[in-house]
Amino acid sequence: MAQRRDSLKTTRSFLYALARFLGDVEAATKGPEALGKRILRRALGKAAGGALSKLFR
Repeated sequence: MAQRRDSLKTTRSFLYALARFLGDVEAATKGPEALGKRILRRALGKAAGGALSKLFR
């Protein structure tokens, strides 16, 4: 059962990474402004998540 969970976790992680990559590609095709916004939003989201996790520890 544990092996199955690991397999699902690996597959899910891969699919999320692929979706992130495809979103980056799509933003790049829209131009540098869209790509810049995407990078900024990702950085802000990561910082906010880190701050919230420290707050609720």
